Amino acid sequence: MTAAPNSPESSHGTAREVFLAFLRLGLLSFGGPIAHLGYFQSEFVERRRWCSRETFAEIIAIAQSLPGPASSQVGFSLGLLRAGWLGGLAAWTAFTMPSALVMLAFAFGHRFLTGRLGPGIVHGLQLVAVAVVAQAILSMRKSLAPDALRLALALVAALIVFFSYGTLAAIAVGAAFGLILPRPAQPAPMHPLGFRLPKSAALISAALFFLLLVALPLATSLTRAQPVAVFNAFYRTGALVFGGGHVVLPLLETAVVNRGWVDQQTFLSGYGAAQALPGPLFTFAAFLGASIHGAGAPYSPSFGECGIASSPLANGLLALIAIFLPGLLAVVAVLPFWSDLRQRPSVQGVLRGVNAAVVGVLIAAFVRPVCSSALHSPADVGIALLALVALLRWKLPPWIVVLSVASLSALATVI
Repeated sequence: MTAAPNSPESSHGTAREVFLAFLRLGLLSFGGPIAHLGYFQSEFVERRRWCSRETFAEIIAIAQSLPGPASSQVGFSLGLLRAGWLGGLAAWTAFTMPSALVMLAFAFGHRFLTGRLGPGIVHGLQLVAVAVVAQAILSMRKSLAPDALRLALALVAALIVFFSYGTLAAIAVGAAFGLILPRPAQPAPMHPLGFRLPKSAALISAALFFLLLVALPLATSLTRAQPVAVFNAFYRTGALVFGGGHVVLPLLETAVVNRGWVDQQTFLSGYGAAQALPGPLFTFAAFLGASIHGAGAPYSPSFGECGIASSPLANGLLALIAIFLPGLLAVVAVLPFWSDLRQRPSVQGVLRGVNAAVVGVLIAAFVRPVCSSALHSPADVGIALLALVALLRWKLPPWIVVLSVASLSALATVI
């Protein structure tokens, strides 16, 4: 079966087009992983029409079910869908690069977001995130949870996440209930997702994922080389974290602070800077990797007196690549098989449940941490509502709303 001529998945673009589109989002998509999905939905589903809402929800469900940073995996998948391998790499590079460069610079002594102005800007960005996520929920609910049963399933999924049973559990419950949801009298046609990936690439990616997970600890113990140890620590972190975003922080703390590579104060200052930046939170790894040298890691017992050291810049780049690599390998390992599986009626039922659960996951994240960390007063609620009106009613581009609200919030703190 081929994609319908008018379906978004039937058109293809270039890696350059993908790079420029994601570079703009990498510079302007503040608010964390859930907000990033809102920006992606607005930019690539609503405005550019690179894929349908249903396809976008399926990509989110796949990413939420795999280890790694969900928003980066969704961006990588959208790049693959649009322009193949080069498009996927272009999407990841462009979306990651801006915040990664700033985090590397911060590790070398630069101080950002100090005084009264910085916190005001950060708070404004949090308020914009409230509006962006609310817009995504309202838009996706119409197509992914349009009836009472699926809306109820979305609320159940939200409660599962809200009470800390995990995103993966919510997706699993959605999939299970999807099997018993009433099937439509005339099911909507399921067009191929459009990922032009051979199954051999999926098998190689899966093998490489597990091979690195096993081989890197052995190589670390045998070589006692700092570059290998750094790559191993951050690769294992990326391979074992589900949900992405802030979930990775305790694992990173175990990987670098508990080993004595980075002190607690440095760790927290880097985390504070990461909160103020656009793009994926996983770029915090670049800061931590570059900070290892300053923490005296070459002489740490973890490496031994004869351990082979590397430069802070090299450590930062190794940490950055290592923490993202397992999540991207996992996506490539799943996507070629997903296109075949989703054509089956039983899988379509599962997808209806999963899509509704995705809406619930967004609702839970909207309540906590998006609203809980941003709305502290009636004025905050008013500003967030005004930003939502600007997005929904006035149809202003998200980047204009981001800059406007952040500027107003910063101005309010210095007046």
